[in-house]
Amino acid sequence: MFQARGEKHWVIPDGFIPPDSSGALTSHESVCVLNTSSEEALLRFTVFFEDREPLEDMLYVVPARRTKHIRTTSLLKNGEGIPIGVPYAIEVKSDIPVIVQYSRLDATQAENALMSTMAYPLKSK
Repeated sequence: MFQARGEKHWVIPDGFIPPDSSGALTSHESVCVLNTSSEEALLRFTVFFEDREPLEDMLYVVPARRTKHIRTTSLLKNGEGIPIGVPYAIEVKSDIPVIVQYSRLDATQAENALMSTMAYPLKSK
């Protein structure tokens, strides 16, 4: 049996999908989730904005002992998603402990920039 590692509650405060791309690559962001458990993880995403109500309860499943790279543009609630070029933040809640990383590919310039950081874990109580 594999031991679950990570936390159940994560926050990514700095989200922004660049509106433009140049060259062969497209600017995008991903939430990368690692599930080391022997059971699947049910994730619940909430996306917060500066000037509008949040998008809540967007569900995603990460199978047992797998990783999933979730493009933020694929997070939808009733057909509504994260607008391009708008600052946002993400809260990720999981029913079991997982590990969450956030990555952004900025392809707006001739030289691409890749930024990746661990999400901020909120300790389970």
